[in-house]
Amino acid sequence: MDLQEKVMTEMKAAMKAKDTVALESLRAIKSAILLAKTEKVGTELSEEDEVKLVQKLVKQRKDSAAIYQQQGREDLAEPELAQVAVIEKFLPEQLTEEEIEKVVVQTIDSIGASGMQDMGKVMGIVSKELAGQADGKTISNIVKAKLSS
Repeated sequence: MDLQEKVMTEMKAAMKAKDTVALESLRAIKSAILLAKTEKVGTELSEEDEVKLVQKLVKQRKDSAAIYQQQGREDLAEPELAQVAVIEKFLPEQLTEEEIEKVVVQTIDSIGASGMQDMGKVMGIVSKELAGQADGKTISNIVKAKLSS
């Protein structure tokens, strides 16, 4: 079952349950899928494209919530974080920081990275390997910590 079918199934359940937060989140995913499909006319979205799309939606909402929280607007941040919880269900299982750290250390050892000048190489390899399983910001922070120590 592809992402669009899963979203449609979840939308039906959310409509029956009158869950407005879930419904709004699912409609955002559906909209993003339709936009992506119109951009790539004639081709289907790959599973990798679908994961990137969902990650983008999660990141947008987390960023919005962070801005609202900085401004002391918890009333606006709360719905954004509720949507994040709904949208994240469509992402693969996320890795823990310890698991990400293991992959980063293995990558640094395998390519012989020695300092911050190698960060781009390490980030490229680790980001590809952990696509959809880890947040880019978390990967970046771990890579920086390992290369600067």
